[in-house]
Amino acid sequence: MDVYAPQTWLPHERPMLPGSPSTPHHPASRRIAYLVVGFIVALTGGLGNALVTVNLPYLQGSLGVYAAEIAWLPAAYVMANVSMNLLLVKFRQQYGLRLFTELFLLLYVIATVAHLFVHGLASAIAVRAAHGMSGAALTVLGLYYVLQAFSKEHRLRGVVIGVGFAQLALPLARLFSSELLEIGEWRGLYLFELGMALLALGCVLLLPLPPGDRVRAFEKLDFATFALFAPGIALLCAVLALGRIVWWLEAPWLGWCLAGAIVLVTGALLIEHHRKAPLLNTRWLSTASMLRLAASVLLIRIVQTEASATVGLLQSLGMSNDQMQVLWIVTLAGSVAGIAASALTISPARIQPSLMFALVLMAIGAFMDSRATSLVRPEQMLVSQFLLAFGGTFFLGPTFISGFGAVIAAPRNLISFSLMFTIAQNLGGLLGSALVNSVQVVREKYHSSQLVDHLTLLDPQVAARVQGSAAALGGAVGDPALRSAQGVAALGASATREANILAWNDVFLAIGIVAVATIAWMLMHHLWNICTACKPAPPPDAQAGLSNVALNNSGSS
Repeated sequence: MDVYAPQTWLPHERPMLPGSPSTPHHPASRRIAYLVVGFIVALTGGLGNALVTVNLPYLQGSLGVYAAEIAWLPAAYVMANVSMNLLLVKFRQQYGLRLFTELFLLLYVIATVAHLFVHGLASAIAVRAAHGMSGAALTVLGLYYVLQAFSKEHRLRGVVIGVGFAQLALPLARLFSSELLEIGEWRGLYLFELGMALLALGCVLLLPLPPGDRVRAFEKLDFATFALFAPGIALLCAVLALGRIVWWLEAPWLGWCLAGAIVLVTGALLIEHHRKAPLLNTRWLSTASMLRLAASVLLIRIVQTEASATVGLLQSLGMSNDQMQVLWIVTLAGSVAGIAASALTISPARIQPSLMFALVLMAIGAFMDSRATSLVRPEQMLVSQFLLAFGGTFFLGPTFISGFGAVIAAPRNLISFSLMFTIAQNLGGLLGSALVNSVQVVREKYHSSQLVDHLTLLDPQVAARVQGSAAALGGAVGDPALRSAQGVAALGASATREANILAWNDVFLAIGIVAVATIAWMLMHHLWNICTACKPAPPPDAQAGLSNVALNNSGSS
């Protein structure tokens, strides 16, 4: 039997694209089961990396490595995740969903088990890379499972929910990762990650997806493109992840990595540009609509990094994760509310207004946070973080659908769209984090210099502050000179704290400005489309007259 032979499908069963499952009718209980499995699979695809990302300082201590070394863990995940999306679509199309599912889940399980017995940075990086590869597969797999739970007329809502499930990984990781560290230190994180992978594997084996069409998809030049594109993206991820730590202009290897990334990615795009059946349709990706979509996702992802900036602000004030539990509960509630609201209101006609609405909410949240002081606590940031979490999940579904409509019209562009969306999402997150932390460092140096310039012992207020701090140590330190030095050090620490707060406020303000600028750009484009659509067409007589004039002109020439 030829597995690549076209199959006969009922109209409602026909798979949307080769490599995707068919959509037969299911009883209500089976639909609920598909929805639950989709949630587990999608969450597994992102939760492991989220657990590592929010606990990098603790993992750094347990592994005994420097900050520049531990930063390779999230970088390795993004490197593998982005690169594998280049081949995964064709893998599904040629070898089917079942092999696709089992292979990458088993890879994830094996790598996690191995890391439990090999304690070191190299094994941790290998696990992150394996998770990046399997995460790219699980995100799509979770979406397919969720779509089985919805009938045809509600499938757009299913897309929004399926894409949104993976976004719950980060707030969930912040909510309970401290307990996992208390149970088993770093092994507690990896044991939970292993448990989620085994649970997802058991679920997909017990409830497989319906079969779909398979086609012969791979070509030899696909692997040549991958051999250039994957290391090029890896070098770019390394620059974005470590540039702010080793600093952009002080580590020569960053420049060499960036140059190598440009050469390798350009070589891959040149190969694709001149292929008859390209893996990446460069002409389609360079159209105005796709460039606008990529820019929109990239800018919104940069705005979303305000949430991580809030964590940085609270940590600079001495807050630990245990003191922010209420904040993470509110953030999780905002994310769930954003997914629900997006699913209920999704419509092709509302996509552009939905994106602008999400950005308005995120801009309001950023501007609210830009007035922080040393007295701010998580309770004062509940409203702003709810708005940011709501907007962050509200925008994702409409953005995905706005580009996927073009893919359904031209299925051969599925890989191009998948890669573009993944790059904009993942690299946008890395770029946003790099920009936010770099701006914070620069502004902290500026504010620190401004504050220190006014701190002189000739100022009576400064002298009184130093004396007060020294007097507080009178019962513990007997040497007056040492007490005075401790008082000066305490004043310096206070100045550094205030400089950091002012720098984070500048970051929040800059993020708010980026959000407003993005809204203005989207609004101008939306109004232009409305004006173009409303422009009246010339009457038939005028069209005929124009045609005759054109013919006469061509004849006379």
